[in-house]
Amino acid sequence: MNNLGYTKKLFILPFDHRGSLVKSVFGEVGELTSFEKQEIILQKNIIYEAFKKAMDEGLPPRENAAVLVDEEYGKDILEDAKRQGFKIVLTTEESGIKEFIFEYGEDFKTHIEHYNPLFVKALFYYKDELKPSEKENLKTLSDYCHDNGHKLLLEVVTGDLDSQTRSAKLLKTILDFQTENIEPDIWKIEGMDKREHYENVLGEMKKNDRKNVSAIILGRGEDKHKVEEWILQGKNVDGIIGFAIGRTVFSEPLLELRDGKISREQTVGKIAKNYQYFYNLFNS
Repeated sequence: MNNLGYTKKLFILPFDHRGSLVKSVFGEVGELTSFEKQEIILQKNIIYEAFKKAMDEGLPPRENAAVLVDEEYGKDILEDAKRQGFKIVLTTEESGIKEFIFEYGEDFKTHIEHYNPLFVKALFYYKDELKPSEKENLKTLSDYCHDNGHKLLLEVVTGDLDSQTRSAKLLKTILDFQTENIEPDIWKIEGMDKREHYENVLGEMKKNDRKNVSAIILGRGEDKHKVEEWILQGKNVDGIIGFAIGRTVFSEPLLELRDGKISREQTVGKIAKNYQYFYNLFNS
């Protein structure tokens, strides 16, 4: 508990999306062709170029920025980010299912050790009751991260549109996890419409010697104005240290590129500017 938590500002550009990215580019598809897989890899490389452009421009500051990408389509990106010394968030969950299962099964440790990321991410879909297998997997990951110097970043998706309902479900999840000794350093949470909702969940996260535990706001693919609202309500709450905004940042430029409306260079520039826009909003 002495080393639990993370207090520096953190602004993540997440593009570990797999199923949702496929749908946005190709619609509903069956098994992907090699061409479709290469197209997804291309799009992820464009997003990564935008991240590097933002880093070259010094905004966000490199020490407060991180890239989150999956190994399935982003292996080369992870290797490059490691070489360049960027902060990495490595995702660990299998895509496309609403239960936390390790993407690489019992071999998850090998993949984490290869990239040695500062942050390790798990995705949890809210449930009224934790499944035993899911509880075991998350406890295994939590213990491994804390024993090996990684910060556990836990994303919680409730699926609710109402901010008060999301807040209530998140409070229950926090209590359930603390009871099971599953201890995230950073919670990646859905945005709230009211400051008091953020304050309530942060109070629960920080109780009982968890004073350095923090949270970041995720974009959930919402439109720009909704994400702006969430950031403005949460940015000055004690313990909210940043955001992880992905589709709101990159979806529109990628669709414009797909439709031939803008060039690759323009796409990279637009994504970088969108990322920087939300950084400036959070810090205004």
